[in-house]
Amino acid sequence: MHIAEGFLPPAHAIGWTIAAAPFVVHGARAVVKEVRENPESTLLLGAAGAFTFVLSAIKLPSVTGSSSHPTGTGVGAILFRPPVMALLGTVVLLFQALLLAHGGLTTLGANAFSMAVVGPWAGYGTYRLARRASGNLLVGVFAGMMIADLSTYVTTSLQLALAFPDAESGFLGAAVKFLGVFAVTQVPLAVAEGFLGVLLFRVLTVNARPELERLGVLRPQPTDEATR
Repeated sequence: MHIAEGFLPPAHAIGWTIAAAPFVVHGARAVVKEVRENPESTLLLGAAGAFTFVLSAIKLPSVTGSSSHPTGTGVGAILFRPPVMALLGTVVLLFQALLLAHGGLTTLGANAFSMAVVGPWAGYGTYRLARRASGNLLVGVFAGMMIADLSTYVTTSLQLALAFPDAESGFLGAAVKFLGVFAVTQVPLAVAEGFLGVLLFRVLTVNARPELERLGVLRPQPTDEATR
């Protein structure tokens, strides 16, 4: 959910930028550390960023001043942990603002906080809980990617409600209205994104199993020596 350029009051735009900044700086350090210690991760990091860029560029009109779209941040959060996605997601949002006019520079902090910070953390936490409860990777991936999307939508709705409270019912009334309007497009998109994540990880388990094992997503397969 990209909030459009100039749509937020200046104080809100600055506040969300300040809130997102520590996560992005931490994410930059996490990316540098990952690349330095594991150079072979560079390709998969780029793929995670590209996946987020492509999915979040699929924009559907929604509430005035915003839009509905998949986020794609759950993949990177599951593979590399949420701090990495704080940087990758912000870079994606910056390029989309400059190249596609999705979101904007003044609202970059707010959009980064919802999509690159809250979404990845909520999605990763859900992934861990679902996987621990079910013992199944794909169940965890589905739940994690769906919640990463939904939590972004909820955060954006609250950001808009905070900036534009209802004249009669205030913040809560505005939040209910924004959440309700977004839900028409965002809930189906979140479910679809969960299924897409399942398909993607099916492919990765076949074609990139050693990398998934190194990242701790999959347990190493027993070797022939260990099974003798």
